[in-house]
Amino acid sequence: MTMRSLPRILGAALVTAALVAILSIKLNAFRDYQIAEIAVDVTAVAGLTVLTGLSGQISLGNGAFMAIGAYATALIMLHLGWPFIAVLVVAAAITAVTGAIVGVAAARLHGPYLAGATLLLGVALPSLAYVYPGILGGDQGLNVVFTTPGFLGVNFPLSRWQAWVSSAVALVTLVLLANLGRSRVGRSWRAVRDDEVAAALAGVNVARARILAFVVSATCAGMAGALLAIVTGLVAPGAFTITLSIALLTAAVIGGLGTLPGAIWGSLVIVLVPTYASDVAASHGLSTSAASNIPVVAYGVLLILVMLIFPQGIQGGVRWLLGLLGITPARTSRTASIPDARPPAGQAPASQHEALLTRGGDTEFPDIGGSRPPYPPGEPHKKEGTQ
Repeated sequence: MTMRSLPRILGAALVTAALVAILSIKLNAFRDYQIAEIAVDVTAVAGLTVLTGLSGQISLGNGAFMAIGAYATALIMLHLGWPFIAVLVVAAAITAVTGAIVGVAAARLHGPYLAGATLLLGVALPSLAYVYPGILGGDQGLNVVFTTPGFLGVNFPLSRWQAWVSSAVALVTLVLLANLGRSRVGRSWRAVRDDEVAAALAGVNVARARILAFVVSATCAGMAGALLAIVTGLVAPGAFTITLSIALLTAAVIGGLGTLPGAIWGSLVIVLVPTYASDVAASHGLSTSAASNIPVVAYGVLLILVMLIFPQGIQGGVRWLLGLLGITPARTSRTASIPDARPPAGQAPASQHEALLTRGGDTEFPDIGGSRPPYPPGEPHKKEGTQ
């Protein structure tokens, strides 16, 4: 991260924290719970948008990583009684190790094969609670006791404290990921996403970059699982079905893959739209069976509209609207200075590496909140002079 972008990102995080604090004070306990739920989803979706949007790997198993973080939190708090900040660090470390193992196993898988492998993980891993009910609580799950610290007073609402803790973790995660996305690691991820062969020729360790992306995504999911445990007070396998993994990926796509603001937009959609759709259905006196289908319909219609109107997600639509208003987001990526290696007219490049250098557009990568790549992520592009 450049020194010019750091104050801007920290300022945005502080403004968001102040806004969350004000909203949690002004609103009721149910809205506090929604704020906490949004923060949980932001933490998980931010890691997934790094994995899928930056490194180009599709994962349908992040719900399983959330389950690992949640069960680790429940077991440590139940048997050891550690403070939550220590539990959060341990849960993140456990899921990071698990993510590294999965990343190594899936390093050579691409596209639907990788999606299928992670789908298997998302389906199989939460079912371990039924295999070891004495440890993981079986179908009933494990209770998590999370209390308000004494310095806030006995009358401080627990729901507000949960919203504050969840939002703080989500904001710290976003700042760290923004830093990582603008670093050399982030540029390596984008290079691997766009063209693995070209990235390898440029000196990027493709396998290490892919595994590191899995570790980062799993760590974020583990922290989100830990937050979900303290917000709901219960960790049970029914909360970590494959539906959760699909919802997280959907949120990343709706918000805008590869953009951290997109993680916020997508989390707002998957939390607020079903709730408001249910309220509208109840206010119009619909039957219980009909009202239960309204959130699903509203969710699907919104997804279709976003994909048709803003193919780059909600954040892409926001950038388009800002462009219409003449407001251009500040560029944070830097163009590398390389010599002109173009061969004489009528002469083909002497090597693939020289061919890579002749494509000047590949020396500048879009930042994590930047513009769309010049070719579809994950699809090798054609070099000049080839069919």
